[in-house]
Amino acid sequence: QVQLVESGGGLVQPGGSLRLSCTASGFTLDHYTIAWFRQAPGKEREGVSCISSGDGSTYYADSVKGRFTISRDNTKNTMYLQMNSLKPEDTAVYYCATSEYSIVFPTSTLFGSWGQGTQVTVSS
Repeated sequence: QVQLVESGGGLVQPGGSLRLSCTASGFTLDHYTIAWFRQAPGKEREGVSCISSGDGSTYYADSVKGRFTISRDNTKNTMYLQMNSLKPEDTAVYYCATSEYSIVFPTSTLFGSWGQGTQVTVSS
């Protein structure tokens, strides 16, 4: 059974850090484009970061550049999103996703497998 299971969300103060993890089962991540999306209340889901399965190119939304880092550990079949210098506007439900396409820009319709989502709340 193909499954993505996320962990690592929570409540953090502004300026703090969190690391989200997403472990795959039923398939191996290294053949897929991987990405993180987020959705804040009342807003559309947006692509935060992506690593292409082709040449390993990465994408970061302007709002997170220099603060977030996407990575994968193929030995653990797990992908990560390291989030530093968190801001209240980063508050959202974060989703990991995989795509069979070799793409850099995370267009949600091209991603076929999704995690269940994990809540990240940045507040003092």
